[in-house]
Amino acid sequence: MKKHNFSAGPCILPQEVLKKAAQSVIDLDGSGLSLIEISHRSEAFVSIMEKARHLVLELLDLEGKGYQALFLQGGASLEFLMVAYNLMENSAGYINTGTWSDKAIKEAALFGRVVEIASSKDENYNYIPKGYAVPEGLDYLHLTTNNTIFGTQFKKIPQTETVLVADMSSDIFSRSMDYSRFDLIYAGAQKNMGPAGTTLVVVKEEILGKVTRKIPSMLDYAVHIAKESMYNTPPVFAVYTSLLTLEWLKAQGGIEAIGEENEKKARLLYSEIDLNPLFKGYAQVEDRSMMNATFTLTEPALKETFDAAWKSAGISGLNGHRSVGGYRASMYNALPLESVGVLVDVMSDLERKA
Repeated sequence: MKKHNFSAGPCILPQEVLKKAAQSVIDLDGSGLSLIEISHRSEAFVSIMEKARHLVLELLDLEGKGYQALFLQGGASLEFLMVAYNLMENSAGYINTGTWSDKAIKEAALFGRVVEIASSKDENYNYIPKGYAVPEGLDYLHLTTNNTIFGTQFKKIPQTETVLVADMSSDIFSRSMDYSRFDLIYAGAQKNMGPAGTTLVVVKEEILGKVTRKIPSMLDYAVHIAKESMYNTPPVFAVYTSLLTLEWLKAQGGIEAIGEENEKKARLLYSEIDLNPLFKGYAQVEDRSMMNATFTLTEPALKETFDAAWKSAGISGLNGHRSVGGYRASMYNALPLESVGVLVDVMSDLERKA
């Protein structure tokens, strides 16, 4: 039976990407060697890294605008630390919209004063704060554009003259926007770009070199830029599979085209959640994520029946995070509209039989 993969991450990737990546482990492009046994300094892999870094900037429309793309390691969790290490001299502002923002704040506090500009913790992060003012004098402002656990997403990016940093781990490459408004973007690959093991960092070079502290080489963005993202042995499989995913995205028509498809998927599912009396959305309507729809049953007694129905339909990864409970349908770029339709049919059938 075909599986409909709604996992929050590591998540669904295009089938054609998985097949080519799998083949590369046996034989990379007819070379007679496996991707994971060739030298990372070989012409073959250097070309892969160069293509991947270039394609990132092309898709985000950041070519020729002073940005560098890096494929690093340590996940977004290490970026919580690296951002502050490289950018915080005195103080930084953070908008706290969930678990990952909270963790980023904790790491930044090791390097200076953290100003929590706004927070939605009072309602267990079911909305995006609004109406706040960004004080002057901050080294940077940090936000998490999409929140996988709670199912919220920034629809409007704050207007600020401050250096703007964003954790886009769960909605990178998913929607059109002016990415040049951000000075630094980071994202774990395992949500929308590739397998776990590499982290994308896109940084405007002019914001670096401003702190007075000495930065360890492995944590210094400038070092990684100078070494063209090859300072140490890179995660070759994760980088290559990310390149394949980026090429797939370009072939679909790029970010604008995939964004339109993501909107269709979100509209279909949220419409069912709102019209079906057996379900209730968790996030406030105006802040709902296109990537992660969180919802609960209004009749807990039906949980066993519903769980059996969606599993029988070949649906996987639908259980919600323990912080919210209920269900979470993650609709990343590679999830087809057909899969959302299967879930909606199961939800509708539950109402008919209730």
